[in-house]
Amino acid sequence: MKIEVTRDVFPLAQVFRISRGARTEAEVLTVTLSDGDHVGRGECVPYARYDETLASVEAEIAALPHDITRKGLQDLMEPGAARNALDCALWDLESKKAGKRVWELAGLPAPKPEVTAYTLSLDEPAAMQAQAEKHAWRPLLKIKLGTPDDMPRLEAVRRGAPTSKIIIDANEGWSPEVYADLSPHLLRLGVALVEQPLPAGLDEGLIGMDRPVPVCADESCHDRHSLPGLKGKYDVVNIKLDKTGGLTEALELRRAALAEGYDVMVGCMVGSSLAMAPAVLLAQGAMVTDLDGPLLLASDRACPLQYDDAGVHPSDRALWG
Repeated sequence: MKIEVTRDVFPLAQVFRISRGARTEAEVLTVTLSDGDHVGRGECVPYARYDETLASVEAEIAALPHDITRKGLQDLMEPGAARNALDCALWDLESKKAGKRVWELAGLPAPKPEVTAYTLSLDEPAAMQAQAEKHAWRPLLKIKLGTPDDMPRLEAVRRGAPTSKIIIDANEGWSPEVYADLSPHLLRLGVALVEQPLPAGLDEGLIGMDRPVPVCADESCHDRHSLPGLKGKYDVVNIKLDKTGGLTEALELRRAALAEGYDVMVGCMVGSSLAMAPAVLLAQGAMVTDLDGPLLLASDRACPLQYDDAGVHPSDRALWG
């Protein structure tokens, strides 16, 4: 089997800011597998937060044997971006060889469109209100926060989008004191979910803290092995393919999380439709679907995912799976 890795850059439609920094483009790695007759593809976004770079992920992939299987991949590689791109490419290749869709191979129901959140990046309150006004027609807005002075931003977004449901992503940016100050105002402002308010590894402060709205683990949850450390702190887990290391482990994490009583959110890094396509299968019936990566791009892949009032639609065969 031939394994090819390419670097692709997708300009963003506008500057995207979170509490850790800003970007103007999405840099991704595309893995293409070929057995001579069929081709499978997968995409990943190396993330500096997890000590990943484009070069380090390329090196991980280059070190693998060319006869790697999806089962063998789970044993040879740790969860992360490299395994994600390979795992999703192997699913795609299996789909092409079998002449079936990935959801059929995985024993899943036929997927349907899922309403997705749309992300408003971190900015000054007036700018965030303007963003909210522009997207007030959307049913679900996700706002990036994570500073000690976020209350004016939250109120500005609510003024700009008075009827949209709001979820907050603090990206580990708050202290227990900041979160405790904000917490009583969340219900009043119609917030439905708070994502990763405290830093991973320093989130013991959530134990025993009043949670007026559900709290979601993002950086604190990578794969099934993360679940024991979430007890008493979180109500929801955010499953991202680049964290789990692909669709194979993501499906197992979803089953395990639901069995333990957690709700599920399915999220993404900022990437193209190729990265979102496997996650659409994972997001079926999720409490929150947050797969807006392609909506933040100035241009996307050929045969991109369709987004409309019904949400994000399952992929066409020409894109993936």
